[in-house]
Amino acid sequence: MSALVVVETYFGNTHHVAEVVAGTIRSHGVPTDVAEVEQAPTLLSDEIELLVVGAPTHDLGMSTAESRQAACARTGRAVPDAGVREWLAQLSKPSAPPLVAVFDTRTGYPWLAGSAAAQASVLLCDMGFPVMAARETFRVDGVAGPLLRGEDDRARRWANVVVARLEHRRGIRYA
Repeated sequence: MSALVVVETYFGNTHHVAEVVAGTIRSHGVPTDVAEVEQAPTLLSDEIELLVVGAPTHDLGMSTAESRQAACARTGRAVPDAGVREWLAQLSKPSAPPLVAVFDTRTGYPWLAGSAAAQASVLLCDMGFPVMAARETFRVDGVAGPLLRGEDDRARRWANVVVARLEHRRGIRYA
């Protein structure tokens, strides 16, 4: 059994968190791949027992074609055709859907509303995936980052919670 971390990123901060989370999951003996959303499979293998989805918060939620264009204009990279929203619209639920954990990145201002993780969680739940309630937001300094101090440690702690939930689910499923 394995895990897959699917990530949408523009400034590298969300991808960095995805790598920290994946490394923590691997440290528990779970083989884990990280895939950029543009290359992520829309049909998940039955071997995947944990799916982690990470996205930046754009305009109070998941990215749109317009917000991706604006982000890419700042970074100089090509605008991708799709983000997490579009990937989820194409994702097929396997017969035994994996446990899902969701995180996002956003500016360091805690008073700002909106969350890509909250929107993704709702869509995944509507699709019938078992989504952990413990979604997480990791803060960046301004729009481009870097991550605020201590966020790597928070990502590791969150990933440990995700793995504990996976282990609990394994016990229930295979008992």
